[in-house]
Amino acid sequence: MPLMEIDRRRFLALLAASGAGALATGLAWARSAADGAAPLPGIGAARYLAARQHAGRFEAALLDGQGRDQQVLPLPGRGHSFAIDAARGRAVAFGRQPGFFAVAFDVAGEQALQSLDVAPGRHFFGHGVYSPDGQLMLATENDYEAGRGVLGIYDASPRGAYRRVGEFSTYGVGPHEVVLMPDGGTVCVANGGILTHPDYGKLQLNADTMQPSLAYIDIASGDLLEQVYLDKALSRLSIRHMVVDGTGAVWFGCQHTGPAHEQPALVGRHRRGAAPDLFTGASDVLRSMRNYVGSLAVSHDGLTVATSSPVGGLVAYWDAQSGRCLGSTPVFDGCGVAPAPAGGFLVSSGEGVLTYSMAGREQAQQIARTDGLAWDNHLRRF
Repeated sequence: MPLMEIDRRRFLALLAASGAGALATGLAWARSAADGAAPLPGIGAARYLAARQHAGRFEAALLDGQGRDQQVLPLPGRGHSFAIDAARGRAVAFGRQPGFFAVAFDVAGEQALQSLDVAPGRHFFGHGVYSPDGQLMLATENDYEAGRGVLGIYDASPRGAYRRVGEFSTYGVGPHEVVLMPDGGTVCVANGGILTHPDYGKLQLNADTMQPSLAYIDIASGDLLEQVYLDKALSRLSIRHMVVDGTGAVWFGCQHTGPAHEQPALVGRHRRGAAPDLFTGASDVLRSMRNYVGSLAVSHDGLTVATSSPVGGLVAYWDAQSGRCLGSTPVFDGCGVAPAPAGGFLVSSGEGVLTYSMAGREQAQQIARTDGLAWDNHLRRF
């Protein structure tokens, strides 16, 4: 039986277990509230999305900046990240690579959850974006028999029911994150370069032929508008996650798949029409990241980029204009990072801790902690 069919059955069973009365009206949400005053101006009114494991259950949660659950929905497996349509109050939660499920929902909890069908021979990489008009949703996917990356195209219009209506090539292998560019008509895809097949989990099948790249693609035609590759000497440096700064430049974080004793720069920036820039920061920061960047976020003013390294246990900060490293903050197993309204960033960890941190602060400020809870890799500001 295909994996997708198993996941759909599990998903429907989870929904049924959530309460028949709520499901009859399309509400598969749980609500909770935690005590405590907002420790930072405006942070309690902010909203974030994150996947997590809680008391043995996989979930996606909408929470405020104090870590209080606003809504929770069950997932059939481990979640990763989200496509967000803030203008229309909805999102899609994706399964972690190799993901064979995705769930569309509205953040008000007033409409039925929608399970997306992954196409035969494809799986999700865990990320996606909506078109500015909300008519389409594009998801990074693996055409694993052909060994190529694609963007699955889904009809997200009011009557579209998230039907998969086509796909575009990502012009590379192992596309992970995709971001919408400020022009509204272009997406940038991080082709990580790592060839995988679900029969072998996350085992890398092409260590000697990796070609990580950034590909800029027209969302109307699928045409490749621009593509940049890292230097051949950095072919084992897999580009994974991205964020767009206040000037429209793409910042990216990498995972080095080569020998552990090598310590290449893991953070880069690309401006259209130019070669990518790579930034090492201080030697102790680079060493502490242990060859892995797990997530990126840009501050509300667009001037500071935060990069997390859960294996290194720190968040580093970068000046978006100069590329200068502004320091780092220790956060044990901290990976999810998102802008906070008070300036600085919220960081979520695999220990169930939510903290506030910013450049220039030596220690993170704990906002909330929940026993029996593990936040997954990404924290997204809604």
